[in-house]
Amino acid sequence: MLESKVHNRNLVAWAKHHPEVVVLSGDLTGSTEIAGFRDAYPDRFFSMGMAEQNMLSFAGGLAREGYVPMLHTFAVFMYRRALDQLSMSVCYPNLKVRLFGFLPGVTTPGGVSHQAIDDIGVLSAIPNLSILEVGDATDVETALDPIHAIDGPVYIRMIRGEIPRLFPADEPLQFNRARVLSTGNDLAVISSGVCTQEAIGAVAFLKEQGLAVEHLHVSTLKPFDDPQISETLGRQRHGVITLENHTVLGGLGSRVANRIAEEKLGVRLIKLGLHDTYAHGASYPYLKAKYALDGAAVIAAAERLTGQTFDLNGSLPEVTATQQNLRASEQLEAL
Repeated sequence: MLESKVHNRNLVAWAKHHPEVVVLSGDLTGSTEIAGFRDAYPDRFFSMGMAEQNMLSFAGGLAREGYVPMLHTFAVFMYRRALDQLSMSVCYPNLKVRLFGFLPGVTTPGGVSHQAIDDIGVLSAIPNLSILEVGDATDVETALDPIHAIDGPVYIRMIRGEIPRLFPADEPLQFNRARVLSTGNDLAVISSGVCTQEAIGAVAFLKEQGLAVEHLHVSTLKPFDDPQISETLGRQRHGVITLENHTVLGGLGSRVANRIAEEKLGVRLIKLGLHDTYAHGASYPYLKAKYALDGAAVIAAAERLTGQTFDLNGSLPEVTATQQNLRASEQLEAL
């Protein structure tokens, strides 16, 4: 089931009880689902135009005066255009500013100018900045409280429009705590953001083939010291697969690789994501298939780790329907 404009209605209801919150728009009010906030709280809304550097500096000033600015624009404009202002005006003084970056990764057909494929890697190097990513309607609805509790700047990869509800509405997102979606010790699948929807279908298929698969949905990418992740990594017989809507350099896969090395876990890892390439403009279903960001890619990776061959025959669960007609092993070259 898809739900529409979840952030739009959720922010309006939540902000009623947080008068210190103000919202800034980078001339993308309708596109980032804050028109409802603008109409409900016009005195707390600032349209900053296409001037992201100024928006970040202005937000720093607001935060110094006791407000909690929530900035909304496309992710690429938040960190590419205003990186110096983000670092010097917000993160260096460790101010309580929230950055909502929309259209993460390849979820937009806008091509390289609009696709934030390296934002996690770039922003992870900035001190004091926490990084989160939502994956469904429940994550969107329940992210504001844990974000608000963080005493410092936060960047969140946000989704918009019609989005699925993958997790129960009464199980909120928790800061620095992964969601355990299934348990097992044959192999682990660790996914983030919109990729979790694809991973759920792939894990269901692999379990039907007799594999005990542990599946974690990770919403906090910095810090990355959740003990659940280490526990999951340490008990896998065949290995670990990460799936992310981001380059494999500096994102979820890199973080998992670091944990494996630092804790000497000795487990094999396959990282699924963009491999040192820009994506081009096309639909999200096409792009996730082309760049092996889908359920079929997870199954192909499981074949490599286990040495088994799985025959889909069109039976991959509906959640990964964009790849039902592709044999998993046909994507091995993309891994």
